[in-house]
Amino acid sequence: MTSSAPVTGLPPQVAPPGFALSRPGPHAVLGVDVVALPVLSGEGDDASPLLGPGAEELADQLGIDLLAVLEAARATGKTGEITTVPVPLGAPDNADLRQVLLVGVGAQRPVDLRRAGAALARAVRDRDAVATSLAAVGDDTGLEAVVVGMMLGSFQFHWRSGDPAWRPVGRVVLAAADPGLQPVLERAIAIGGAAWRARALATVPSNLKNPAWLAEQAAEVAREAALEVRVWDEKQLAAEGFGGILAVGAASATPPRLIRLDYTPRRAGRRTPTVVLVGKGITFDSGGLSIKPGEAMVSMKRDMTGAAVVLSTMAALAAVGCPIKVVGLLACAENAVSGTAMRPGDVIRHYGGRTSEVTNTDAEGRLVMADALAYAVEKIEPAALVDVATLTGAMKVALGQRTGGYFANDDALATALAEAGESAGEPLWRLPLFAGYEDKLSSPIADADNAAGGPGAITAALFLQHFVGGLPWAHLDIASVGDSPADTFEWTPGPTGFGARALLGWLGSAEPLAGVGAGR
Repeated sequence: MTSSAPVTGLPPQVAPPGFALSRPGPHAVLGVDVVALPVLSGEGDDASPLLGPGAEELADQLGIDLLAVLEAARATGKTGEITTVPVPLGAPDNADLRQVLLVGVGAQRPVDLRRAGAALARAVRDRDAVATSLAAVGDDTGLEAVVVGMMLGSFQFHWRSGDPAWRPVGRVVLAAADPGLQPVLERAIAIGGAAWRARALATVPSNLKNPAWLAEQAAEVAREAALEVRVWDEKQLAAEGFGGILAVGAASATPPRLIRLDYTPRRAGRRTPTVVLVGKGITFDSGGLSIKPGEAMVSMKRDMTGAAVVLSTMAALAAVGCPIKVVGLLACAENAVSGTAMRPGDVIRHYGGRTSEVTNTDAEGRLVMADALAYAVEKIEPAALVDVATLTGAMKVALGQRTGGYFANDDALATALAEAGESAGEPLWRLPLFAGYEDKLSSPIADADNAAGGPGAITAALFLQHFVGGLPWAHLDIASVGDSPADTFEWTPGPTGFGARALLGWLGSAEPLAGVGAGR
């Protein structure tokens, strides 16, 4: 993804940087106004930092002792630390050069390189081009980390009457790199682009973003990525019994939608297994009649982050070489307030017949997702189900804003997701599906109460578990990481789109379902 897709009603949005590989070192790349070199932390408490590939040649070219510059700045080489060297008159072989950046990469792990890439992206905003050897100090995963970090550190969304506040650097040349790494670069761009798309969708204000608009975005993704797509409107939802989605969307002037996207790998056969991804698509959450406080509504345009993550993941499956079939289901509704709103005390019938008593209209996400999960079990019969949702404030209380929470009824699936999240820079912490809280779900008149109370994240997961038919399943509650309050590592302020990188790391592996469902 080298540009952001146009979004109807919005001004043109900034695009992620473009990337290219170059075998020569950064000193030999012409036409760039910035050169960025890695600074490695030295070994031992008193060790001096070390400069990475291309430093010696550039220092000779400019006649600058770069190690002396680091010493004068008391640089340590810690991850993301940047020392700036102005070059106002350019270089002998590159008149465009204006700045050299010495970027700390710490221990050169993927996490260090991702964060260093994000720090570099912030430092080169509004620049034309940068040549860097950051990726040359790592392996393939290091290159991916640098690219993803630079893409996400460049993210911006705006709806201003004029130009955006700043623009990402236009071009990034990954110097001192083997041209044979082009497939690795393309995969990295796909993963970074998916995360960018998820962030952009989650950030669009709700006066534009509604269920029908999300269906239009899904149709565009389907055309772009050669996916099959189907959309249920409100009449079709009623005819087929999607009572949860209809109830949540009943008060809105913009009716709900269920969106299905199908990915099939090129070599798929009858025995190729299927994974279903379900995304919560609440395009705005007022809380319904159980209305939220005003300050709690401000960020609720991003309550469809789960759907954004699933849609963005579906768009990139072919690019990461996903070997299995994947179906994405986006359960989309606006939880509004009007005379047709669902009420506390209402009983709704989900797809498949299970009923829920609504005791809190602000516990709406589980109602739409329950329909989609039940549909997946009956119609698709997948090898595994994974749902993604900004579901409970309780998860944010438990984990803060740096870690996503998840539940799973299958240990192999749980391990695969945790490892993929850690590798991708989207860490997940597993919580228990503790059956001892099942009694909290009891209702005197329905199969379950939709708002069973604390511990809120666990009881919400237990509610959803009744709709997965005993299949291997994981529930990602990303409410904890739904927003970044400030520039932090690769996150810029705003909705995060957390989850797309982790899912692509899992689904893009050689055997995503290895061990999943064993013994069932």
